[in-house]
Amino acid sequence: MKFDQSLLEEMNLLLQFDLSSAATGIKVHSDASEEAKAAAQRLYEKQLCTQPDGGYLTDEGIEMAEHADRLLRRLASA
Repeated sequence: MKFDQSLLEEMNLLLQFDLSSAATGIKVHSDASEEAKAAAQRLYEKQLCTQPDGGYLTDEGIEMAEHADRLLRRLASA
C-alpha cells in the first residue's frame, strides 16, 4: 500500500494540530480547499478528531499525529 493523495492530505491536516496542547484545536473554514475540508471529514469519520471541520484530536488522533510528526521529522532529516 502506498500513500495516496487523500492520505497525504489527512496526514498534513493532522500535522496542523498543536501537539503541545490537547486543549488547542483547529477549524477548517468554509473557504478552505475542498481537499482540506474532505480530509477533515475523513479524520472525523475515523474518530481521530471531534468535529467534521476539525475540532480537537481524540486520544487516538493525538497518537496518529505524533506518529505523523515523527515520520515527517525523520524523513526530512535524511
